[in-house]
Amino acid sequence: MSSQTFSPDIQWIATQAAQDPNAVIHGIAHHLDEDLLAEAFHRLRKDAAPGIDGQTAAEYAESVHENLRDLHARLRTQTYRATSIKRTWIPKDDGSQRPIGTLILEDKIVQKAVAMLLTEVFEQDFYDVSYGFRPGRSPHKALCAVRKLIQQRNIGWIVDMDIQQFFDSVERDTFFTLLHRRVKDGGIDRLLGKWFNVGILDGDQLSYTELGTPQGGVISPLIANIYLHYVLDDWFITEVTPRLKGRCFLARFADDAIMGFEYEEDARRVMAVLPKRFEKYGLRTHPEKTRLVKFLRPAHGARKDRTNGTFDFLGFTHYLAKSRYGAWVVKRRTIRKRLRRAISRYAQWCKVNRHLPVKEQWKKLRQKLTGYYQYFGIRGNYDSIHWVYYSLRFAWRRWLGRRSQKGYLTWKKLQKILAQFPLPKPRIVQKWV
Repeated sequence: MSSQTFSPDIQWIATQAAQDPNAVIHGIAHHLDEDLLAEAFHRLRKDAAPGIDGQTAAEYAESVHENLRDLHARLRTQTYRATSIKRTWIPKDDGSQRPIGTLILEDKIVQKAVAMLLTEVFEQDFYDVSYGFRPGRSPHKALCAVRKLIQQRNIGWIVDMDIQQFFDSVERDTFFTLLHRRVKDGGIDRLLGKWFNVGILDGDQLSYTELGTPQGGVISPLIANIYLHYVLDDWFITEVTPRLKGRCFLARFADDAIMGFEYEEDARRVMAVLPKRFEKYGLRTHPEKTRLVKFLRPAHGARKDRTNGTFDFLGFTHYLAKSRYGAWVVKRRTIRKRLRRAISRYAQWCKVNRHLPVKEQWKKLRQKLTGYYQYFGIRGNYDSIHWVYYSLRFAWRRWLGRRSQKGYLTWKKLQKILAQFPLPKPRIVQKWV
């Protein structure tokens, strides 16, 4: 997101924040006008699930100008009310479930507009170590940076950090204290308070919480970045790094973070103080998932060090292996649990939708594979994405065969189908990662 797409008044906010890192910005809520709300609506995903009112983006767009004018009037007169959030559950890799909140469209629009305003201020403060939900940044850039930093800084020890239930543990009073270091505006505080205190509808049960911010909320990623900027990023760069003997790095994507250290002594010292640092702000590191990983590169020509470990970050397992030239380098492959989950999910889709015309199935499967390659198609991960491709073809053949009484489809017949409806073959999309 660039300030150049906004009005001069909003660009001025970013300029003031950049010129004086210690300045507290006041009076930004009045920028929540119809133009900003329209821009926020334009930037929202239009295919997202509707909230408890059932209104879709297409329905809202039919009278978008009248709807936004009414929404702006309610914001201006302080009669805007946040609506309860619909909660759904999605499975995690460890077998547990993660709650996801679905907001009504108007709440998404206002949250997006507020996030755009706050981003103009905090983007001037955020460090390069933060990659999640920021303009011009992505998971692939984080993966690329981690690989380069490990090799360039002779990193031999990784702190694989897991913050336990971060989004459910954010202390709201603490967040407002951190927010007010840069932005102090009663209008913004009121809106954030409405979203923090809104009810959560889980089935027929309506509940309220005193901690946390709902995962799935449009404003939640920015809340996470602001919170962890002060709790982790700024602390690591200004207080931890100067006290270490060797080189180090931090890479964070929302609440998912890893630290790299040149020396084991430095890594263990930071590991010892991490729990205390997080407890100060109401957070906890997971006692089992937060671990120290030995990641030393063997000498040139030496055999693999069996005591070395691996670590997971952003869907990929990182490990040391030899390049084609014999040098030890960092390589990545899809986390096995995620690989199995993707294969199972695609097979289940083929089973449930086997009644659809073959052409419709092919269009959906092509979209699924293309999207999968777009994320997981990085250098060194070809075998993993090829296995997904092969498994999906196998599942498609199996469930197409169940459409008839014979219950079997030969590979020869499948080849004829694939000749007419070819599935995209695995390919490395993100070659630079």
